[in-house]
Amino acid sequence: MRYSRILGTGSYLPEKTLSNADLEKMVDTNDEWITQRTGIKSRHIRSESDTTVSMGTEAAKKALEVAGIDKNKIGMVILSTSSPDRLYPCAAAEIQANLGLNNTCCPGFDLNAACSGFIYALSVADQFIRSGFLDYVLVIGSESITKMADWTDRATCILLGDGAGAVVLGADTEPGILSTHLHADGSYGGLITHTGDLYDKTVPPSYFKMHGNEVFKIAVTKLGDVIDEALAANNLKKQDINWLVPHQANLRIIQATAKKLEISLEQVILTIAGQGNTASASVPLALDAGIRDGRIKRGDMVFLEAFSAGLAWGAAVVKY
Repeated sequence: MRYSRILGTGSYLPEKTLSNADLEKMVDTNDEWITQRTGIKSRHIRSESDTTVSMGTEAAKKALEVAGIDKNKIGMVILSTSSPDRLYPCAAAEIQANLGLNNTCCPGFDLNAACSGFIYALSVADQFIRSGFLDYVLVIGSESITKMADWTDRATCILLGDGAGAVVLGADTEPGILSTHLHADGSYGGLITHTGDLYDKTVPPSYFKMHGNEVFKIAVTKLGDVIDEALAANNLKKQDINWLVPHQANLRIIQATAKKLEISLEQVILTIAGQGNTASASVPLALDAGIRDGRIKRGDMVFLEAFSAGLAWGAAVVKY
C-alpha cells in the first residue's frame, strides 16, 4: 500500500493586523458584538507587498525546509485560492518559479473550492501519490481575501483575514492520509457569493457577501454528517481522534463540530481569535500552528474539516 504522509508544514501571516477596536472606528460595530458572534479578536491584513503568490511562496519555503527533501523532488504544486492576484498566469506556476523548482517536470495549477479548497487540494494530491504517479506534492492554501471586503458591511468585513499555509506530502508505506471526503451542493450557491463581474469594468466594485444565519445551520448539519462518514470509512471511534483542525470561520460552528466529535476545545487547534477567517488558508495555518508548538505529535490522529461557498465542504482523516 502507498499512502501520503505529511513531511512538513509552513505558514505565513502579514505583519499588519486589524483589531476589533480598529474596526470600531471604521464601521458600526464593537469588540463585544464581534467576539460573541464569531470568536474573532483581530486579523492579519496584507500590505501592498503581500500577494497571494508571495504569501504562498513564503509558506511553501517553510514547509520545504521542515520536510528536508531536495526541492526538485516535488512533482506537483497545487495552490488552493479563491483570491488570486490575477487570472493569468496561474498563481501555482508563479510560486513554482519563485521556489526554483524543476520547471519542466513540475506541473502546477490553482484550485478554487472557496474555504474548503485546501481539503479539496489535499485530496487531489493524495490521489496522485496513492496511484504511484507522484512521490512528492506541495499543497498550498493562500488567500488575499480582504481585498473582497466591503468595509461598510459589518456583517462580513469583521470576518476576513489574509495569510497562507502549506504542506509537503510524500509517499510512504505507513498510513498518513487515511481518507478524504468531498461534497458540494450548488443549490445553496446564493448564500455565499462574490458580487459583481470580474470582466465588466463598468460595474461597481465586487464584494464578499454571505447570509450568515442560513450558512450556520447548514454548516453544522453537513459537518456533522461528514464526521460520521469519515469515521465509518476508517472504522474509527470518536475517541480515536486526538485533534480537530477546523476551518476557522466561526467559533460557534467549531464548538458544534467538537461536540459532534465528543472532544473538548482543548483538543481543537484554534487560530480564529488572532487570524479570523482566512478562507482556504485557515486549515493549513492551524495545522502548522498545532505541529510547530508541539501539540500535534507523530502518530496522532487528526481530523481536518472545512465548509464554504459553493456550498462545498469536506474532511480528511490524517495520522500525523
